[in-house]
Amino acid sequence: MPLAATGELLTRAAEARSAVAAFNVITLEHVEAVVTGAEAAGSPVVLQVSENAVKFRYGRLLPLARAATAAAERAGVPVALHLDHVRSDELLRQAPGAGFSSVMYDASRLPYAENLAATATAVHWAHTQGLWIEAELGEVGGKDGRPPVDAHAPGARTDPGEAQAFVAGTGVDALAVAIGSAHAMTTRTAALDHGLLTRLSAAVPVPLVLHGSSGVPDDGLVAAVAGGIAKVNVGTALNMAMTAAIRRFLADHPEAVDSRKYLSVGREAMAREVTRIIGVLGTSPTAGDVCP
Repeated sequence: MPLAATGELLTRAAEARSAVAAFNVITLEHVEAVVTGAEAAGSPVVLQVSENAVKFRYGRLLPLARAATAAAERAGVPVALHLDHVRSDELLRQAPGAGFSSVMYDASRLPYAENLAATATAVHWAHTQGLWIEAELGEVGGKDGRPPVDAHAPGARTDPGEAQAFVAGTGVDALAVAIGSAHAMTTRTAALDHGLLTRLSAAVPVPLVLHGSSGVPDDGLVAAVAGGIAKVNVGTALNMAMTAAIRRFLADHPEAVDSRKYLSVGREAMAREVTRIIGVLGTSPTAGDVCP
């Protein structure tokens, strides 16, 4: 089926008080695993390509984007493409021609006023191209190899008043909020501030996004969706599933040299994790109602 639009998936999810799972992909095996896992769950899904993933692919966006587009068009469920954590204006401008319907423009490292100004400029251009834009306010942390920030540190979490003003001042279509999760966590020990999420949901008129979801326990994810999160970003959990499966295979088959043998095992492990996470989020019941 044709590519779905991220904005349409999230708008419907927010209205239904449910969430769309968004998985970061690095290789073709990631792409195939996410689509396979979403089909098994009967749920729409978002394929995300981060700026870091583009750097890994020699700075070239199109090879992975075109592979993701081809996989999405053959999928039995709606699949959208999202460009994640973009700091480069040059990369932002490649998004419309590469099949992406949405971009997360990340100026969160900047002070509030500079984040607002940079994001507003990006949103103005993106909207002229039909792109749906997500931004981040607060510090989720854990990106680019840096240790996760202290989620309890002053200023780390998203302030509801600032969030309301930020959305009004930038015109963003969705907001990633810092409520206690962190990127690149390999333990599921993040404790979300659900009271803060309730206040943010009441203050912000656009769908809310949870980054760093791999570190959040299942019950925390369920509560986050109930509290207003409409998009749940997952990356590290897939990499952990893939790596663990490949390690086990190579330990059991030290003579193996054909990469298809262990990559297929890793792909299957990621697909199972995709299906499991979608099941936790409870997105399957709305899948039939969401069409591109």
